[in-house]
Amino acid sequence: MDKILVLDFGGQYNQLIARRVRDQRVFAEILPYNRITPAQILAAGYKGVIFTGGPNSVYDSSSPHYPPEVLDLGIPVLGICYGCQLIAYIGGGEIKSAGETSEYGKIDHRVTDPDCPIFKGVPETDVCWMSHTDFVSRVPDGFKVAGVTDNCPCAAMFDRERRIYGVQFHPEVTHTRFGERLLHNFLYDICGVSGDWTAGNFADASIAHYKKTLKGKKVLLALSGGVDSSVAAVLLHKAIGDDLTCVFVDHGLLRKDEGDIVERTFRGRFGLNMIRVNAGERFLARLKGVTEPEQKRKIIGEEFIRVFEDVAGQIGSVNVLAQGTIYPDVIESGAGDAATIKSHHNVGGLPSVIKFDEIAEPLRTLFKDEVRRVGIELGIPYELVWRQPFPGPGLAIRVIGEVTREKLDILREADAIFREEVMKAGLERDTNQYFAVLTDTRTVGVMGDARTYGYTVALRAVSTDDFMTADWSRLPFELLANASARITNECRGVSRVVYDITSKPPATVEWE
Repeated sequence: MDKILVLDFGGQYNQLIARRVRDQRVFAEILPYNRITPAQILAAGYKGVIFTGGPNSVYDSSSPHYPPEVLDLGIPVLGICYGCQLIAYIGGGEIKSAGETSEYGKIDHRVTDPDCPIFKGVPETDVCWMSHTDFVSRVPDGFKVAGVTDNCPCAAMFDRERRIYGVQFHPEVTHTRFGERLLHNFLYDICGVSGDWTAGNFADASIAHYKKTLKGKKVLLALSGGVDSSVAAVLLHKAIGDDLTCVFVDHGLLRKDEGDIVERTFRGRFGLNMIRVNAGERFLARLKGVTEPEQKRKIIGEEFIRVFEDVAGQIGSVNVLAQGTIYPDVIESGAGDAATIKSHHNVGGLPSVIKFDEIAEPLRTLFKDEVRRVGIELGIPYELVWRQPFPGPGLAIRVIGEVTREKLDILREADAIFREEVMKAGLERDTNQYFAVLTDTRTVGVMGDARTYGYTVALRAVSTDDFMTADWSRLPFELLANASARITNECRGVSRVVYDITSKPPATVEWE
């Protein structure tokens, strides 16, 4: 399939750029700027390269730079914001500070050269999204200015012969009203892509890949029952059949009745080889006294692997571990110079020594919405594909502080009540994830004229299409009131319920 390289220079919208490219039915791969050379770009067969945003100034020695040879590969290049300035800098142009005329937010943009291919079908004047302090003051030889704003003399530039383009604004942000059209022009008219990136094509290619690479190997898959591991399980089952064994670890950290539901679904409905391991006591023992979130995740990640190793030893001749890792897991767990937001148990939480020859992660390059589309293509029932997401570490990261059996029992009931009330209101599809959190805060209450001192339960609901960013859901007050009344009445030990109205960023979807 055609591939576009998103060369990451540390900007805030880098994952969004990849999403927007994939929305155009073109596969986009994000790589740090210091992990691939121009020669490797050429050898990899990318149809085009997009330079992302990044630090403030190309003249800053600590800012990321790139060899100028990339401009002479014969591969189309699009630079966005810092990426535009970097193209000008390595091409011999000049950059200046805008000073007091820096541009942030919605800005009127004017096309000055309608012959510039990326502006085909774009209005002469429209709104773009700016976020910059520096700007290109002189374009390199061979380049022409194609767009301006009132305070930016080079909002867009291009070298038509070499197919190199730069824009100071952010076409990937929805506030740039013509951004989708600009990216389409770059991808189809300049890079010449065929638009062959679809969920169906991905599924077919992945099945063919694993049918070849895993032939004759015994594979264990970590099945949680969530959408990611479920899609990975069905995909691999189509590739290698009975050579796949799904291991469902009931770590005692699941939602109410979830273990039984998972077992009925995948053993009965899909006919997969499945082993259920009841390991609740084992995990609780490892988590005793642990309160720090990262330590919880790493303990759970390691214990998962140790359970799989035990099962593999019982089965014999198992040499591949499969997981439902997806792209946001990889990004948030940190890579290269990127910051670790939180270690996902199946990425940053893995122990350094694993008794498997290799790890297979068929969904590692997909965002959540893409995983769902692949699931539909594989024939997984709609209600399972759109099931509520659930983190691998389970309720351990929704119990703030030490994890105990008492806290887990309280949280299971509170979470079940909240989810039930959302479904009764018919809003389960209007919010992408909703759950309860048992905080480590106790507050004074009153029940039956008596003083109580119980836990505070936080309710969380978010709307998102990729889980890289998320907005808190505006649930009806009546729904929240019903959930609060039921939780405080039916969950012994809870005296207060609060609703989390924080978006991502600055928060994450989960509390830990």
